[in-house]
Amino acid sequence: MIRKALGKIVQFKRAEDGSLTVEFAIWFPLYMFFVLGVIEYSLVTIQQAMLDRSMDLVVRDIRLGINLPDSQHDTIKDAICGEMVALRNCSDNLQLEMIVQDPYGGVNLPVEPDCSDRAEEAKPVREFSNGGSNALMILRACAKVDPIFPTTTMGRAVSGNDGLVTLTATTTFVQEP
Repeated sequence: MIRKALGKIVQFKRAEDGSLTVEFAIWFPLYMFFVLGVIEYSLVTIQQAMLDRSMDLVVRDIRLGINLPDSQHDTIKDAICGEMVALRNCSDNLQLEMIVQDPYGGVNLPVEPDCSDRAEEAKPVREFSNGGSNALMILRACAKVDPIFPTTTMGRAVSGNDGLVTLTATTTFVQEP
């Protein structure tokens, strides 16, 4: 009886049935976390590049004086959101800040961008002033978006304390006369 039990144990030890399943169960979750992290990082990079591109296109229109009837906050925000392709709820999540700067006095821009918080009421514009002719202007846009896969390591890494990804774009231009 003991010999028969030992024979079954030795036979079980030598059997290779299911060995691939064990390896799959160990490696597949790690592989999926890696793939989802790459997708998350790619989508955040695409959104950042699209925000930079739309800011550049709108500032170009402002400098040339075309396609924008005025350089007011809502007009610029609508123009930036019109150029955006990959940002969901752009008009709700985008906060603009435009400051007149002295070109010889250094940049006086707050370190932390003023981003919209979707849980609160819309904040008034921090500072948005149109400069006179030949005035140096700094335009900064900030948007907060949800990560696609917030539970992955990359989703947690790119998002802040509030669980949202902060996208910022800053550009300068001279207000032509």
